[in-house]
Amino acid sequence: MDNSTCQVYEDEIQSLEEEIKLLAEKYEDSQQESTFFSEEEILMSMYAFFSPVGEYQGESKKHESPSDLKAQLESLERDLSFLMKFTAIQFTSHSKETVKKTRNSTVQKHRLLGNCQALSFQLEFQLLEMQNKEKVSAVITDLSIIMEYGEDLDVRKFVSSAEEHGNLLTFFRSLSSFAEWYEHRRLTFLYFK
Repeated sequence: MDNSTCQVYEDEIQSLEEEIKLLAEKYEDSQQESTFFSEEEILMSMYAFFSPVGEYQGESKKHESPSDLKAQLESLERDLSFLMKFTAIQFTSHSKETVKKTRNSTVQKHRLLGNCQALSFQLEFQLLEMQNKEKVSAVITDLSIIMEYGEDLDVRKFVSSAEEHGNLLTFFRSLSSFAEWYEHRRLTFLYFK
């Protein structure tokens, strides 16, 4: 190989290293932006998405005006839009079935389909909501995550851990980060092919 060809390759490598550095800085900036939202704000937005319209604020108003319902719907749509922009996760399908309902608790079975950049996922879980006086608490049980991740053992371990602990928030945060870097790797390998 002559020196000019070698120089071209070295310049290209240098350019890619700079691009990786810029992407890493951009990633760090986005991670710092995510710390502006408290875990409670994120959980409340998720709870708003999974709960029926009247249960979001712990109230069950039976006679609401159409303008109130429209305002609540717009608020929920803003929350969903916020979550999708914040995490890059798009929900393509959601189904919910009430399994058991008592005076103070409700068990609902949820099924979510979606994708995060190039990765698709399917979640099935039960949401146990318990109401004590004015406080509503929710617990996720029987979490099942179906995801194509090939031979990546780290992702397999992560999915198993998320299923075991029933921690959706950690799953979505990690999925968003993993999908971003997965896409960067995919584009880099395509570039070299």
